[in-house]
Amino acid sequence: MIDVSRNDLVAGVAGSGTMGRGIVQVLAQHGVRTLVFDAQPGAARAARDAVARAFGMLVDKGRLQPPQAEAALARVEVVDALPAFAPCHLVVEAIVEELEAKRALFRTLEGIVGERCILASNTSSLSVTAMAAACARPGRVAGYHFFNPVPVMKVVEVVAGELSEPWVTEALGALARRFGHTPVHCKDTPGFIVNHAGRGYIPESLRVLMEGVADFATIDRILVDAAGFRLGPFGLMDLVGLDVGHGVMKSMYAQYFEEPKYRPSYQLEPRVAAGLLGRKTGRGWYVYGKEGAPERVPEQPVPAARCDAAWCVPELKGFLAKLGAPLVGDPAAAAVCFVAPLGRDATTSALELGLDPARSVAVDPLFGFAKRRTLMTTPVTSAAARDAAHGLLAADGVPVSVIRDSAGFVAQRVVAHVVNVGCDIVQQGIASPEDLDRAVMLGLGYPKGPLAMGDALGAARVLAVLEAMHDFYKDPRYRASPWLTRRARLGVSLLTPE
Repeated sequence: MIDVSRNDLVAGVAGSGTMGRGIVQVLAQHGVRTLVFDAQPGAARAARDAVARAFGMLVDKGRLQPPQAEAALARVEVVDALPAFAPCHLVVEAIVEELEAKRALFRTLEGIVGERCILASNTSSLSVTAMAAACARPGRVAGYHFFNPVPVMKVVEVVAGELSEPWVTEALGALARRFGHTPVHCKDTPGFIVNHAGRGYIPESLRVLMEGVADFATIDRILVDAAGFRLGPFGLMDLVGLDVGHGVMKSMYAQYFEEPKYRPSYQLEPRVAAGLLGRKTGRGWYVYGKEGAPERVPEQPVPAARCDAAWCVPELKGFLAKLGAPLVGDPAAAAVCFVAPLGRDATTSALELGLDPARSVAVDPLFGFAKRRTLMTTPVTSAAARDAAHGLLAADGVPVSVIRDSAGFVAQRVVAHVVNVGCDIVQQGIASPEDLDRAVMLGLGYPKGPLAMGDALGAARVLAVLEAMHDFYKDPRYRASPWLTRRARLGVSLLTPE
């Protein structure tokens, strides 16, 4: 194994675009002599200048002292040809995302660097094993996937190809810790960890929109306010770019041989064709003003109506009583009936309890009622019953989102899908439970990792949501992961390893 803590460590970075520059910055800033090469004339020099400006900004913010910045920049050396990489202990490629180009680069580097030099790829989507197969020594090839911007996103996926030797991934993990990043180890599979785990949030939200359950802004509000995500799925698509996100979804679906859990949505195809790509074009799901902020989509106003009589399931009695609901002991003819299903729709719940669907509504109980409440109607709920329930639920000023009937509401089904995809990742041995949750929190900014999210809600309740949805839709998309099913039945944490 290479001692990555040594003071004379030499690294090469091939490719000086946005990702290459970021990798150069973190290596040089943490004591590594860093050689930069780019096949495009002048590009490597421009990258060094950009890194110099980045160091200057850190000085201005007080995060680096001027002598430290000068020393770091002195460690960045522009080279004119690949043979200059001969003394390198590590070479990271950050060139164009094309498999054959990367294979050709590694083949060339093998004739230049020493036998113990690690060859690492910053690929986000290509097979590390396929790259290594072009090399005479495939064991020293691994993935080293950073996120943009590299100095800010403190996570790196260390990807072991089928032939990668353990000392290679161990050294890459140790080097990441040297420059303050968190290494997460994973197998060479489509999407690695972060892009794979992201297949839960946006695809299921698009499915909710497709079914006409709620408009995109309502879905975003529910998932931010009730479920605790920093950015709603439609705002996130606008940030990433609908063209980029749609491409990733189609690629992942194809690479996993049309696994139903990852099925993309037809809804993005016409938007991409129309150029509605998000922030970068000024309009995606939202419309963006001159300052780059999205225009506000107004919420449905709160009706003045209130319930004259309300019947509810036991788990809602305390909550509705605090709102001043006139509770009655049986679902009399005048009462609005409140149910609180897990994974079921309002129609099914009302019929199972013998309630009048025209007077029945459902309230999502899974995420509490502090920041936002979700009210769901049946297809035949009267406007009077809907408005009376809405007025009651909003009586203390907490916002209420009114949606159409949906097995699993909005937040239940989306979060259950996120948890389930995460459970599949660890069931398949792609990553450890701890690395999965670390990667998702650092790489995607979720409030918790998928497994911790499931534990916080209760694995048994998440399983109940998925099983009810699977029963309703008859779609294998909602089949529960074995990892989730067993731990929910055992009553143990989803972070419990095999």
